[in-house]
Amino acid sequence: MINWRYFLRRFSMCVILAGMVMSNSGCTMTGGMLGVAFNLARFWETTPLIPVSAYWTQKIEDRYWEEERYDKVPILDPVEGENAPIFCLDPPSPDEVMRALPDDVSGGMWFVSETSRNNVRMTIEAIVDRVDDCRYYPMVGPAKLHHCHYKCTIFFDKTIRSTWPIPFSHDDATQEVVYIDHDHLIRCAGPLTN
Repeated sequence: MINWRYFLRRFSMCVILAGMVMSNSGCTMTGGMLGVAFNLARFWETTPLIPVSAYWTQKIEDRYWEEERYDKVPILDPVEGENAPIFCLDPPSPDEVMRALPDDVSGGMWFVSETSRNNVRMTIEAIVDRVDDCRYYPMVGPAKLHHCHYKCTIFFDKTIRSTWPIPFSHDDATQEVVYIDHDHLIRCAGPLTN
């Protein structure tokens, strides 16, 4: 059982001593840094530098990557010839499959609970490949909707590790199934979209 009175007394004494030592040592880490930031901001006529966590920058970059690569529906030109083969040509990439997985392996908290995926293998199989009749779509015109649906099965070893308070490591062979749609439009008539 923790003696909270003793713990708080000791912690407050350490904070007071650290404050006295830092203020009398000539160290201007906090005040000096703020002064330089505001002087530079005044010189460049902008706001002071604001530190941003790498987590947020990575989140923004991932969002733009997914929007550019996977969130847009392509509009293709008409296929030449009456009996030209129309079938799904673009199965999902491994990057797209891994991004579609549920985010239960986000890393956790360092040394307390870390989760990772190791030895990843995947199978991708087409389950739907059909073309609808020609109809009118707003902002596109007459087009056919080509349905391409894939079933992606991912096999991996899920490792959960902790070093504090009780050190342990647990490996579990895991299988996840993700369904990905690659639907796109094929225009029925009109000029080429070069």
